[in-house]
Amino acid sequence: MGHIRTKKYRGTRTCGGGTHKNRRGAGNRGGRGHAGGNAHHFIRAMREGYRPGYIYKGFSRPAVVDTPVFIVNVGELDELVPFLFENEADYITKDGDKFIVDLYSIGIDKVLGSGRVTKAMVVKAEMFSASARSKIEAAGGECVEVGDEFDEFEEDDSEEEAEE
Repeated sequence: MGHIRTKKYRGTRTCGGGTHKNRRGAGNRGGRGHAGGNAHHFIRAMREGYRPGYIYKGFSRPAVVDTPVFIVNVGELDELVPFLFENEADYITKDGDKFIVDLYSIGIDKVLGSGRVTKAMVVKAEMFSASARSKIEAAGGECVEVGDEFDEFEEDDSEEEAEE
């Protein structure tokens, strides 16, 4: 005699199998194996509609929340800037004694404040932490926030309305 596989519904009499009579034979599951693939199971699937991913629960996080933020620390930036400038990286230029670093053009979103800053730098990025901003400015540099072209359009609209 075969063994009935017990699903992990401990504490219930029939472990998710319906009433006690439903475990007998293959009638409760519509036949053994792939039975009915061309007939009753196929028709049932067509009637209910093919819903990919239907069995999954939960929800998808909004893309705004789920987008990764690419970061760099000011200490790493301070160490790498002279090396990258010597190797002619196109996003680093020098104006007098200040390095001008355009992080926005290479896809880095935020500058964090871990590490020491010993060089004067003008850093262009979308966001700066408070500690990164204070360290860059204390070393004689400045932080320039760039990005979000939609903000520029909103400013243009407000100027046009003011003129009218």
